[in-house]
Amino acid sequence: MMGAVGGPGDPQRARLAAEELAGRGVTGVALSWVDNAGISRVKAVPVRRLADAAVSGVGMSPVFDVFLVDDSITTSAPIGGPVGDLRLYPDLDVLTVLAAQPGWAWAPADRYTQEGEPHPACQRQFAARMTGDAAAAGLEFQMAFEVEWFVGRTGDGAAGPGADAITPGCTGPAYGMSRVVELSDYAVALLRALDEQGVPVDQFHPEYAAGQLELSTAPAPPVAAADRVVLVKDTIRAVSQAHGLRASFAPVVVAGQVGNGGHLHCSAWSEGRNLFAGGDGPHGLTDRGESILAGLLDALPALCAIGAPSVASYLRLVPQRWAGPWQCWGRENREAALRLVTGTAGTEASAANAEIKCFDASANPYLVAGAVTAVAAATAGEDRRLPGEVLVDPATLPPGQQPPRLPGSVGEAVVALEKDGRLRTAMGDALFESFVAVRRAEAELFAARTDEDIAAATRWRY
Repeated sequence: MMGAVGGPGDPQRARLAAEELAGRGVTGVALSWVDNAGISRVKAVPVRRLADAAVSGVGMSPVFDVFLVDDSITTSAPIGGPVGDLRLYPDLDVLTVLAAQPGWAWAPADRYTQEGEPHPACQRQFAARMTGDAAAAGLEFQMAFEVEWFVGRTGDGAAGPGADAITPGCTGPAYGMSRVVELSDYAVALLRALDEQGVPVDQFHPEYAAGQLELSTAPAPPVAAADRVVLVKDTIRAVSQAHGLRASFAPVVVAGQVGNGGHLHCSAWSEGRNLFAGGDGPHGLTDRGESILAGLLDALPALCAIGAPSVASYLRLVPQRWAGPWQCWGRENREAALRLVTGTAGTEASAANAEIKCFDASANPYLVAGAVTAVAAATAGEDRRLPGEVLVDPATLPPGQQPPRLPGSVGEAVVALEKDGRLRTAMGDALFESFVAVRRAEAELFAARTDEDIAAATRWRY
């Protein structure tokens, strides 16, 4: 899965790809992108039209950049309203036959104008552009998203009142083997589907909350990592449906309970060397590695607007739930927003990475990958130093000694983002302003809603 980005494809290659898919029983090809609300949207073509789509694109409106999570629509200065058109071009390098959806294939799409120029608000191209800028500065990044989800049932047979009442798909204890036993066929089907699709799974396990599971994949370059998490989530949805279950990646499924994270693991490399290992800094960080982590730590309030972007995100970001609500860092400190993972002794050179724990799966992964790459690349050479490491649960410290809390609402996070000139410049006006417009509109949409209402309204949207 290369995660390359581009516009019109080679006609001959596209025809051969379509013929191969047809020979494998594929009828339809889903071309997907992720909008500023964090929703994976799609246009599909019959396999016989894949070559046309790759060469001429598929039409779509720019208005999707200002869709909200409930499908209502806001507007922004550069984007909004019924006028205009774009073209979706499938990335044939990532074209994948969907093992859990017989007859279907999938490819992520890049968005271009009708004149053939990159759409300035295309999130996938933003991630690719930041990756290219980092490479020009001699830096490479490897990333992987952890995927946490709730699997359960709704409607008939579900506990509790109301049509949207839910019951977990398994009843075993947190991290319990009994959950794997209960969901054995489901888990095997999921792992087989991902394997058939070429997704390298590192581990799968039950998580803490009722009905909660987690899956981790191998690291990849930023765009490929974002492509991979989109594919993984859609595969989980398809396998869940085939087993009479429903999957939710929402930050909070039930108000007041532990939510789903979308933690990002990231390592920085230069000339084949991991900058988070083998140095003289804290826990082996190199000078540039420490500068990168100090830059990310400083930018976390602004990055929360991108990586924890929904109103529901702030129902999850509370202390003592391992959500990373504190603006601090620590080696293997799971309450810190920035967790340094050094790896098993002897493997540091390959394994050392940083985990950003405050992010969740309501985020657009391309925006996350692009924004983190932009900050990391920009601060690598600034000779920043990390503040003191937090060695305990920050909530247990006296109030005067606690590190700062991250933003407590979408509004606070957006204010921090708007003050970050570096991210505004990296994203460009069209992407930045349309993204901020969506965030502010969603904050207003849910301003008068209770926590329970917010959880119910967003439970099945992510």
